[in-house]
Amino acid sequence: MIQTHCPRFKTRPVKVGNIIIGGDNPIVVQTMCTTHTENVPEVVKEIIKLHKAGAELVRVTVPSLKDAEHVIEIKKLLKKKYRDVPLVADIHHFGSDIAVKTAMVLDKIRINPGLFVFKKASGKLEYSKKEITAELIEIEKALIPVLDACKKNGTVMRIGVNHGSLSERLTVMYGDTPKGMVESAIEYLKICEKNHFKELVISLKASNVMVMIEANRLLVKRMIEEKMNYPLHLGVTEAGAGQMGRIKGVLGIGTLLAEGIGDTIRVSLSEDPINELPVCYDLLQALRLRKTKLELIGCPTCGRTRFDLPPMLAKIEKEFSHLKNLSIAVMGCIVNGPGEMADADYGMMGQGENTVAIFRGQTLVKSNVLQNQAIATLKRIIKDDGKW
Repeated sequence: MIQTHCPRFKTRPVKVGNIIIGGDNPIVVQTMCTTHTENVPEVVKEIIKLHKAGAELVRVTVPSLKDAEHVIEIKKLLKKKYRDVPLVADIHHFGSDIAVKTAMVLDKIRINPGLFVFKKASGKLEYSKKEITAELIEIEKALIPVLDACKKNGTVMRIGVNHGSLSERLTVMYGDTPKGMVESAIEYLKICEKNHFKELVISLKASNVMVMIEANRLLVKRMIEEKMNYPLHLGVTEAGAGQMGRIKGVLGIGTLLAEGIGDTIRVSLSEDPINELPVCYDLLQALRLRKTKLELIGCPTCGRTRFDLPPMLAKIEKEFSHLKNLSIAVMGCIVNGPGEMADADYGMMGQGENTVAIFRGQTLVKSNVLQNQAIATLKRIIKDDGKW
């Protein structure tokens, strides 16, 4: 198939449990538990459900030291009841204690640079070089024990910058901007590299789609300048629910993926997280980055259509859904049909009143097939080709 998206920004591969993020590896799909962490059996139950539905990486929030104990139990019980699923600890709390404890157990931890070192709002309008240096020293001091724990246990760390929680210093220096988000990530990356730690994933998230897109574009440019190539986690945070939540997530993530940016994704919805997974996989398939299901191509129909196309498309989706490596087109008429379905493995096109023509690729195989015999005929052709 023709590839029309940009070449992928080549990042360094990072191993998280039994999966690899970055490099030439497939884009990893992830989501996050919504069950309270202290409810260990229910969290385990949710992780199993999400993993079976396609979540390759599952995040669990760890808001306290007590919850750090709970994730240890979660990891053990998960292995006992199911299997070892790659887990990420989401840490927003100030300080390094929780990060160190979870890094000893889980496959990956996520820290937020804007919240990692507690700073009471000062109302400053300017920062001197001395003050900036002092803050960076303080960050490094807090980060070193976390890096040591990650090194010791083979744990990956995500530097997860959120637009809504930039530190006061960076907001003063750069404003509430994508550039401020990028500089927040770069500060932490430099500290990590200084301390010989590179098992990193980076994310720059915002609820504003355009801010998220611009921040990630700037980050790639900045990493190239700094001779860095860390894997990127893409997501539009607080996207909401329903159609708008999906549109925002797909627009932000899809734009960047089409530009070759991104190694792991989450479509964040204010719904059951299991609903995020089909959106992710459909997005990846639409961009031809991963193929996990039958691909259907169907025209929207118009007055030229001579057979009832929508029910036919629905029947094909139902009866042929197991053919995950094939694409099938259903087109209304000869005007656009042959050209628009030329990229499909098989197709049918409205021909006369309630009849269709059936194609293998661009080759006509059967002509004037009655609509009520079309599915059986297509099925027989695919079976004869040994692709059923």
